[in-house]
Amino acid sequence: MRICVAVLVRVAGYDEAMADFSQILATRPDFDDSDREWLHHLVADWQVIADLSFADLLLILQKGDGSYIFAEQCRPSTVVSMRVDDVVGQQVDAWMRNECEAAMQHDGVYRSQNLQHIDGMNICNTYAPIRHNGKTLGLVLRETNLENRESNGRYEWESLEVGRQLFAMITREQFPYRDAVMNQRHNARVSDGFMRLTVDGDVTYASPNAISCFRRLGMVDMMQGKNLGEVGAGLIHQNDPVPESLPLVLLGKAPVDSELNANHSVVSIRSMPLMDGHGRTGAIVLCRDITELRRREVELQTKDATISEIHHRVKNNLQAVSALLRLQARKTKSQEVKKELQEAMRRVQTIAMVHEGLSQTADENVDFDKVISNLLRMSVDLASMRDQHITIDFVGKFGKMPAQDATPLSLVLTELITNAVEHGYDGRKEGHITVSVGREGKCLNVVVEDDGNGMDQEESNGMAKASGSGLGTQIINTFVTNDFGGNVRWEHGRDGGTRVILDMTLRAA
Repeated sequence: MRICVAVLVRVAGYDEAMADFSQILATRPDFDDSDREWLHHLVADWQVIADLSFADLLLILQKGDGSYIFAEQCRPSTVVSMRVDDVVGQQVDAWMRNECEAAMQHDGVYRSQNLQHIDGMNICNTYAPIRHNGKTLGLVLRETNLENRESNGRYEWESLEVGRQLFAMITREQFPYRDAVMNQRHNARVSDGFMRLTVDGDVTYASPNAISCFRRLGMVDMMQGKNLGEVGAGLIHQNDPVPESLPLVLLGKAPVDSELNANHSVVSIRSMPLMDGHGRTGAIVLCRDITELRRREVELQTKDATISEIHHRVKNNLQAVSALLRLQARKTKSQEVKKELQEAMRRVQTIAMVHEGLSQTADENVDFDKVISNLLRMSVDLASMRDQHITIDFVGKFGKMPAQDATPLSLVLTELITNAVEHGYDGRKEGHITVSVGREGKCLNVVVEDDGNGMDQEESNGMAKASGSGLGTQIINTFVTNDFGGNVRWEHGRDGGTRVILDMTLRAA
């Protein structure tokens, strides 16, 4: 049983239970799904504005009683944040409520007439009303430390100017972008490098890191004044991959990200169109050198392919061993030896099927439910007589697990099923076996129950044994006890038959 405890914090201005963004949004019944989705997109992408503006951003929402609450916050990665503590869930200070009311009714960006003083810093507050489908959902508060404005160079000036444009786009329902196409795998950041483009795609400014990115791609000329689309086209060689989205990104015409692969280097590029009340005025392009990341990805793909091939070859070798045992079983005249060879063949085949499952995955984990389902049905078919009809059902799921656990667990379960079919249904035409699974983390409980003949239970050295116990039962007890630190209990079934309960702790789950 899981017990959820809500903690109410009332320290240093906290008068709300600590809640996350989604919980706070849920308190606004007047927001529909599209409103909530819009706000989620905003906070997913507003890090760019915080970094460009060298400022903290706070999302403010109004509550049902008319008060205001901080619903989310964003610290800049390009300057030291002024907010040491999280303020999500706190109510907005009383002196700011009048500003919030005025900003909610304002058409565009609303600038506070009062300076806020925090730890000796002079803070200028600027509000952007969040518009969506004709509604004002809330406010984005930009807190700017005026001390960061004393000695700005070209980099800071360009960054601040672009940050102001993106911030103003919030008020016109132009940010976040409605039709952004982002893979989000290697999203570039402002600190990685950025460029400003005109409406035609000409570079008006490129940060030092952005220039370094394109130098690695083979660029030798200056970037400023050049058309970025033409610069990119000049870097691409005949056999270099060219994504379809690359021209849109290089010209800054759409909110898209792409990659430029040239000169044995890879740069992730993201375009963010800049707009005013009349339409697109240019764009900012973020870029990041991901050459090393790509190299590591290729190495991981190669490693995964190698591991899959190893599992595939192990499976083939085990199948060859199984075939040799089958040939040997056919040649022997002793029925007892034939039966033992067939048992060995079945156990080898069990391990082979686990490796077959591992060879089909990109990691070291196997979908154990898929493997064991096929494996146990095969065990039933092999152990049953021609005129017998025995079915098997599964309740619950094992989940994924690595070969370290999957191989011994497969052997345990196949031995249990084989033992049930061979001994529990001796002289019977029909039967049904149920495998029930309960798993939480590393704890695994498995119950195998049949409706067969029942068992003759006896004690031997403190260990329970079932009728027909032999090597198979020894394998079950040994693996469960030694490999999983668990225990096995053999009981009479509820409707006759036998019930086996396994309590285990997985090692590598």
